Amino acid sequence: MRTLPLALASLILLAGLPVAQAAAGMDPAVLRSTVDTFLQVQSAGLPGKVTVTVGTVDPRMKLAACPAPEAFLMPGSKAWGKTSVGVRCAAPAQWTVYIQANVSVLGNYIAAATPLSQGQPITDAQLATMQGDLTTLPASIATDKAQVVGRSSNVSISAGTPLRLDTLRSQTVVLNGQMVKLVALGAGFRIASDGKALGNASDGQVVLVRTQAGRSVSGIARAGGQVEVAF
Repeated sequence: MRTLPLALASLILLAGLPVAQAAAGMDPAVLRSTVDTFLQVQSAGLPGKVTVTVGTVDPRMKLAACPAPEAFLMPGSKAWGKTSVGVRCAAPAQWTVYIQANVSVLGNYIAAATPLSQGQPITDAQLATMQGDLTTLPASIATDKAQVVGRSSNVSISAGTPLRLDTLRSQTVVLNGQMVKLVALGAGFRIASDGKALGNASDGQVVLVRTQAGRSVSGIARAGGQVEVAF
């Protein structure tokens, strides 16, 4: 007689397990872990020390348990700075939730060590390598002195200011109307002749040159008044 109540009690407990599991729902810690792992993968290879911080999940939010939650970024978003990561479930229940996160990248950037005058070529001695969170700086920030040396700023810059590549211009090496040395390069030969530049150009830019024979050819401007033409 005592075994029947025990058997009934066992059946009741077993029948209640699915209900209890459903009531437990999705663990917020699993959601945050999914986002963290996703951002760690997405940010791999960034220049600097990457730190991922995932925001809290509202404990009042009730989501059905999901065995394989999938994280994703909205179109146009990236694993950089403050971002929002979506997590969705396809089965057994369908739901989508968005979680705030931050990806910081501690790395080097280039700043002015001294005041820089507008239009003046920048030297190595005028630059300093600084360290900070690159995600809080403009996207065009210079991260290597080689990107800056020899170029000039469109505006005057005070000491300590981070340098942006979109505010710098390369030094002009060929001027419109200047007599230049036209150098033709090919497999096993090098021919030089004189010509007149038909425009201004910085080092590495394409410029049009009129030869002594009256022909117009395009080449790559180089320092020292040379224009390279490849054959």
